[in-house]
Formats: sequence, C-alpha cells, structure tokens
Amino acid sequence: MTAHVEVRRGHYVDSVSLMQVSAAVAGGAGVQRANVAMATELNLDLLTGMGFTVPADAGPNDLVVAIEADDDAALQDALVQVDAQIASIGQEGSGAGSMSDEPAPRSTAWALRRSDAPLAVISVPGEHAFAQAAGALDEGRSVMIFSDNVPVEHEIILKDKAAEKDLLVMGPDCGTAVIGGVGLGFANRVDRGPVGVVAASGTGAQHLTSLLHTAGVGISHCLGLGGRDLSEQVQGRSARAALRALDNDPQTELIVLISKPPHEQVAADLRQFAEGLSTPVQFALLGPGEPTITEAAEAALAHLGRPVPQWPTWQPASAPTPGPGALRGLFAGGTLCDEAMLVAQEVLGPIHSNIPLRPELALPADLRHDGHLMIDFGDDQLTQGRPHPMIDGALRVARLADEAADPRTRVILLDVVLGYGANPDPAGDLGPAITAAIDTAGADGRSLAVVVSLCGTDADPQDLQRQAKTLQGAGAAVFTSNAAAARFAADLIKEGA
Repeated sequence: MTAHVEVRRGHYVDSVSLMQVSAAVAGGAGVQRANVAMATELNLDLLTGMGFTVPADAGPNDLVVAIEADDDAALQDALVQVDAQIASIGQEGSGAGSMSDEPAPRSTAWALRRSDAPLAVISVPGEHAFAQAAGALDEGRSVMIFSDNVPVEHEIILKDKAAEKDLLVMGPDCGTAVIGGVGLGFANRVDRGPVGVVAASGTGAQHLTSLLHTAGVGISHCLGLGGRDLSEQVQGRSARAALRALDNDPQTELIVLISKPPHEQVAADLRQFAEGLSTPVQFALLGPGEPTITEAAEAALAHLGRPVPQWPTWQPASAPTPGPGALRGLFAGGTLCDEAMLVAQEVLGPIHSNIPLRPELALPADLRHDGHLMIDFGDDQLTQGRPHPMIDGALRVARLADEAADPRTRVILLDVVLGYGANPDPAGDLGPAITAAIDTAGADGRSLAVVVSLCGTDADPQDLQRQAKTLQGAGAAVFTSNAAAARFAADLIKEGA
C-alpha cells in the first residue's frame, strides 16, 4: 500500500469541482482512498481522520492531494488523473482572448467589476461564503450560494441586504436553480414553459420540474432559496423576493412554491403574501395532509388544462413479493427522503431518521435502529469534506450492503437523481450493488425487495431510459414518482405483515 500527500500552495479550486475530482480519482483502478480538497480546518480534520498526515503549515488557500493506492503504478495513474481533472476545470469557459496581463481576480466583487453578469454563484467553504456573497451584493448582483455550513445569522444579514437593493439571495445551501433555461448546481435538462418554481428544496425542485417536463410542460425559471428560508429564523425572506420576481415575469403563468416541511406560521404568512400577487401561486409544502410532489405536479397540470400522464415505472423480471420486516430508505436527496417518510408513515407508522419528521424519531450517531428508518446521505453532517452522494455514492453503497445482510430488512428504498452535476452513470455504479444485496439476502434464505425512485428527464445527459433499464435489470422496481415508490415500498411490508 502506498500513501501520498502533497500540498499545492496558493492553488484554489472551488469545492463543487473538487468533489467531482475526488470522486473521479477515487474510482480509479487500484485506488483505495482519495481526497482532493482545499486545506480548510474542516478538510484537514477529515484528512486526518482518513489517516493522512498533512503538513502543519497547509492553509485554506492551499490545495491538498491525498491518495492511498495499492502500489506505485496505481498512485502515478491517480496523480495523472488529478492533473487532468484540474486542468479540464481550468479550461472550461476559456476561449480566444482569455489570455491577459491583467491579474486574476482575488474576490467575487473584483471579478464582477469586469463583468455585466447579473448573478454570481458562490461555491467556497462555508466560512468564506458570507464575504464573497456580500461583495457581490455590494456590486448590485444577485447571488446563488451553493456553499453549505453558513451560519443562519449570516444568511439573514445577506437576505436583508439583498432586500434593500431589490436583489435575490438564493441559498446558502442552494443546490438547484434554473435561470432562463440555464441550470445551475444540480439541475435537470427541462423544457422552457409557463411554470415558475420557487424552491426551498433542491431535489424537490428537481423532482417537480422533471415531472412537469415528462408531462410536456416546461418552466420559466426555478429560483432556489436554500433549505432554511421557510424556517422560523429566516422567515421566508428570499421566498418573498422570488415570488415577486416571478410575478413580474411575463413568461410565468403559474408559480409553484415547493419546500421541505416549513415553519407553520411562516407558511401561513407566505400564503397571505401570495394572495396579493397577480400570478396564481400553488403551494407544495411538504407535511402531514399536504400534497406530495407528484400531486403538486398534477395540480399544476390541471391548472394549465394539460392532461396528467401515467408516470413511467419499470418492474423487474421477478416481481417483489410482500413480506414482514423493516423498511430501510437510503437517500441522496433530503426532500425526497422527507416525502418518502411522510408517505410511508401513513402505512407503517413512525420512521426514524437523521432528518426526522419529529425530534423523538432522530437516529443515534451510528444511524442504526431496529425498525423502519430512512437516512439522508446528503445531510450536511454526512457531506462535510466528502462529495455529495449525488456525485459519489460510495457511502450509500456500503450501507446498502450492511442493510442487505441484516435479517430484519425486508425492503430497501433508494433515490437516484440525474441531471447536470450528478454522477454521469449512477445506475452503473448502483446496479451491481443492488444485485449483490438481493443475492446476499437470497443466500440467507430471505427475500429482499429493492425499490428505486428515479428523478430525471429524457433529456438529461445520463439518459433516463437507460438508467431505468439498468436498475430494472439489477432487480429493482423503478418509479419516476417518488411518492409512488415510497407507497409501493411500504405496501410490500404492510401486505406481508
């Protein structure tokens, strides 16, 4: 085994790109572990926890390349891959005239002074996001803050500053937006059309816009808010700004506001605010008794006078059979996890989680429980210093194998999210793990069902049909409606009880 750590001084690369670099390098032949990251305090702690020794003088402006490989040959191949991946990042967007004697900008505000771009995307470690976003607002530009782990106090200050300047702050932790047909962060390729989306939910927005696209209806814009915007602390500050912006957009005929379970009073205040707008607003606020995302899409179609399609499904050659046991949900998308818990608990009762619907249902630190559980692997606590599971599903694949070996597990529910920024072939990575899980249970004389919620469109680069058929061939039942997938999974257990 060969370990290698190097520090590249003053070599900044944004965190989203480094997640993808790390995932690509870690997947190389003979590579046991790999992490390519800026030397922030958080990342240094992670690298130490992985067993790497990083020079004490490495700082947040330095790039750390840490690799453990089977031998020197595998290590050299991995280092070549690191250089190639980083070089490709540097070439993106370059073109004729890009060479200049002018020094490279050292801040977002500095860069914006050279540009007429109306929007700045901030993707830096959370502790640095506030200064960069504030600088962009001072330059009169709206911002999308992809960065997470930003204090809520900073979020409120930024959103109040934006309101004073009639600007919009999307985020922090805004993973998805579509502006004028251009996807930012994790976004699906969807048609242009009459529906404007305001989203305090990344994968919720992806699911809604993908369902509308499948039904032949496009969107004008999807404005992300960050998952905390409808919380008691933030009070829907960006939601109001986004609703006003879409109300003033002549291309938007209907606005859909989608959110993870919001604070009750904040939701009530937003409903009252929406009554004063000229464009109709449909609310899709997840919670007990509220519509699912699929039902919200169907309601939007009805409002527009469009037919509701049969949402595509793919059943495996051997149909899953009902049986007693536990439901284990392993999710990359937090909102999809929330919705699945809301649907499944109506059938099965309480479900424990690391993002519980009620505090008493919180999982312990080891994320284990004897009964029904669902884990959001995209939660901040599980993505600190590691790629998001929509990019690299290694952590989830390992837990899939653990659950398959647990005799209490009867059904495993997974989500697979396609689109820009996501794994280029998630089914190719997950399919063998699904087959292995089913075989593990079978070798123990047990029947294990695997159900997949597949979020995406026929226009996505991963090819929705190909992904679905790969997962189907691996033995999974595949649904394009997340709510339908959760209901099917829960019914398998209820009917077998």
